Amino acid sequence: MANAITKFKTYIALLDEVYKQASLTSDLDSDQSLVKAGANANEIIIPKISMDGLADYSRNSGYVKGDVTLTNETVQFNYDRGRKFSVDNMDNEETAGLAFGKLSSEFIRTKTVPEQDAFRFATYAGTTGISKIAAGATLTSGNDVLAAIVAAQNKMDEDEVAQEDRYLFITPTLLNLAKNVDTTKSKAVLDDFAKIVKVPQSRFYTAIDLKDGTTEGEETGGYAKATTGKDINFMIIQKSAVIQYPKHTVNKVITPEKNQSDDSWMFFFRAYGLADVYENKAAGIYLHHKA
Repeated sequence: MANAITKFKTYIALLDEVYKQASLTSDLDSDQSLVKAGANANEIIIPKISMDGLADYSRNSGYVKGDVTLTNETVQFNYDRGRKFSVDNMDNEETAGLAFGKLSSEFIRTKTVPEQDAFRFATYAGTTGISKIAAGATLTSGNDVLAAIVAAQNKMDEDEVAQEDRYLFITPTLLNLAKNVDTTKSKAVLDDFAKIVKVPQSRFYTAIDLKDGTTEGEETGGYAKATTGKDINFMIIQKSAVIQYPKHTVNKVITPEKNQSDDSWMFFFRAYGLADVYENKAAGIYLHHKA
């Protein structure tokens, strides 16, 4: 069994790589060096700084003293999801590690990561104070798409949002429409972004419902577009505007010998993290959605 346990540990170490390869929002992960643990297990502390502006300089008394305030804001994790699976010992007598690796990677790629992306987009889209169109709109041509993106960029520029680290998240359909416009025109607009990420509509809603896995009709878990949710056309997110702090671990693996319920390997996966927006940086997010 020692060999199988080694295989399990090897695949567990690769789960983070699976997440990074499949996630569409991993580029927005925050700098973890700025985050420290809070007093409770379900919270973290992030630094916030504010300061006074310029004042008149006096040739007699010199400078006017200003204040700088550095505070720590406590934020609670808002995403905590998990599942457990079992693999029969005889079915995996010689390939338990391989079976786990295949199952876990597919679970993360097809179930966990799409849900995390959808949760993050919906959370950012639902944040009070972000920039967005006054009413929903359907974009039917490449020129419509480019015009909407330019309007969004203008809004962010006027709000003095930093030019660097702006990410454009957009549906593949709309991106292809934009690219089919005159190459020079589309290139001039699209080249302004640090990165352009194509997001399938199935992950791109203003609101979602997370299925609890136990209520009747929700046993399969996962997520679905909320009744109040709208399809997102595109979002522009300036990286420093969001607090995206993921934790995703396989908590434990139980061998058949230690499994007291049946003759199976058992493994547990938990996705635990935070997706939020800094209060004073809401202008760093622009939302364009359908009616």
